[in-house]
Amino acid sequence: MTETQAVRWQRRKEVRPGEILDAALALFVEKGYSATKIDDIARTAGVTKGTPYLYFPSKADILKAVVREKLLERVADMENLSRAHPGTPAALIRLLLLKWWDEVGATPLSGLCKLMVAEAANFPELARFYHDEVIIRSRAIALRLVQQGMDSGEFAQGDAEAAVDALLAPLLMTMIWRHSFACIPGCETYRGDPKLRLQAAIELVLAGLARPE
Repeated sequence: MTETQAVRWQRRKEVRPGEILDAALALFVEKGYSATKIDDIARTAGVTKGTPYLYFPSKADILKAVVREKLLERVADMENLSRAHPGTPAALIRLLLLKWWDEVGATPLSGLCKLMVAEAANFPELARFYHDEVIIRSRAIALRLVQQGMDSGEFAQGDAEAAVDALLAPLLMTMIWRHSFACIPGCETYRGDPKLRLQAAIELVLAGLARPE
């Protein structure tokens, strides 16, 4: 083996886990968790059938790795930004929701939201993992900002949990719709730029939260 061939082989070994996760994400979003087989993931990734098992013990571990590699880094980024940003709670809520749309909602990653909603009852262990790692942490960011707004007087006093529901619902609905009815010809209920609709929904909720003058 030449030195060049050795370098290529080493590089190929290093990128394999990422290729497997990319293939898994595409198949999970397209076919669902139940219908996706590890053989399908290997074929799509361009590796032999046994290769995924060198890195991941099971299909559940592949899905968890997809979530960790693709989503949790972004959740951590949101947590850090929410603590360091000098703006008001309303400005930061607006920034974070639209940032999540740009980095997740408008990408294939948004299919993970629809996937977990669809598969949660059938795979409770995976549902708990996603709930604890993504949902709880994401809601905690929003809840902290809403409570800060109420404490500072920027927002009217009220049910902070309900306010978080109202803020997150348009984002979740847009992501789920994007990978369900929006894929069916004739079901284009939501037309136009989804980000513009999301912005409008955010402004409506923030206006409702604002303390009356």
